[in-house]
Amino acid sequence: MPGPKKLDPSASPRALLGAELRHRREAAGLSQEDLGAPLFVSGSFIGQLEAGTRRMQADQAARLDEVLGADGFFVRNCAALKASKYPEHFAEAAEAERVATTIKEYAPLLIPGLLQTEAYARAVFRAYQPTATEDVIDELVASRLERAQILTDPTTPMLWVVLDEAVLRRESGGRAVM
Repeated sequence: MPGPKKLDPSASPRALLGAELRHRREAAGLSQEDLGAPLFVSGSFIGQLEAGTRRMQADQAARLDEVLGADGFFVRNCAALKASKYPEHFAEAAEAERVATTIKEYAPLLIPGLLQTEAYARAVFRAYQPTATEDVIDELVASRLERAQILTDPTTPMLWVVLDEAVLRRESGGRAVM
């Protein structure tokens, strides 16, 4: 059986939380199974939390604080992880993009977010949120453009995109934007 995976706390906030969980669990002399029992989860689930592949939920964080005597560490940091600038349904994907070595995407409707220009992103956000204030749209566009900065590193990630021809023919924001 292989040894425990080496954790890189700098990889993501979730990996940092996982590394701390492993450290505190081992310091308490508990196996993953032992720690999982009071949370009503399996040892492999604890392993996924430790590896940063699974998102810790607030109720789990509270129980971990109690079992490990962590004085609120997991609750505080779990709440900080939820304070993402991305919508709840997309936060995990944005986090995965930051550590990915390869991203493959098929785009049948819109130009993928990582490839959108500022004007295109603004047009898309405005179309989907017509009543949003300009400040909200500006914030969304800034987040989208910030995400695209991962493509400025010449070594990672490798991005493969297949666009449906309709994506290029469908005007979003008018001819000037396209």
